[in-house]
Amino acid sequence: MTDLQTRVDSGVLIITFAREARKNAITVAMYQALTQTLQRAADDPHIAVVLLHGSEQAFCAGNDLADFLSQPPDSLDAPVWQFLRALAVFPKPLVAAVCGVAVGVGTTLLLHCDLVHAGSNARFSLPFVNLGLCPEAGSSLLLPRLFGYQRAAEALLLGEPFDAEAAVKAGLVSKVLEPHEVLDSALAQARKLAGKPLQALIETKRLLKRGDVVERIDEEARVFARMLRTGAAQEAISGFRNK
Repeated sequence: MTDLQTRVDSGVLIITFAREARKNAITVAMYQALTQTLQRAADDPHIAVVLLHGSEQAFCAGNDLADFLSQPPDSLDAPVWQFLRALAVFPKPLVAAVCGVAVGVGTTLLLHCDLVHAGSNARFSLPFVNLGLCPEAGSSLLLPRLFGYQRAAEALLLGEPFDAEAAVKAGLVSKVLEPHEVLDSALAQARKLAGKPLQALIETKRLLKRGDVVERIDEEARVFARMLRTGAAQEAISGFRNK
């Protein structure tokens, strides 16, 4: 799939969002491919780490809204929920290199990453309420843990963008660099992780991540599907798409 490119480097599976004309907005087909890729990587003894990145201008603009409206995620088996579950239970380290826009799932997926390096041009946004929807990816559980309740409420209820400096202060991002430095820095850290004993990485991550995030993802998915059918959501999403 040209929209999603993969290669392996020193035990690191590099997944590239390669749909730059659409700011790497994710389609249903991309969600399906991402899920399959993560499932294969989890079982592949030659892959120790997964690195996700986009371009220096855009990490991921969230869901492709035209695709989203034509194939809404209205059941727990929808590809987006399958991807988020696969991400939440992925046993090996996940690293992200984030530059430019990171909207919706482009931000919430980072809550499941173990290391996140961001460009100084990174711009994060969680506009679910503004689209007449609720949070996803377990963010209603994970974001308050990370940000603290007040900052999480501000991010999710207002849906206003925040920059890389705010993200690093909140703990969403581990390092901020110039955009041209981000991928090399993240890959260097991923290679360093890949050189460590794999089982030790897996067990340490398992202990760090203990807790039923998948249950919250499924609860959010059920509410999200119900809200998606309302006129308010349909109108907001159509307006956002046209804008």
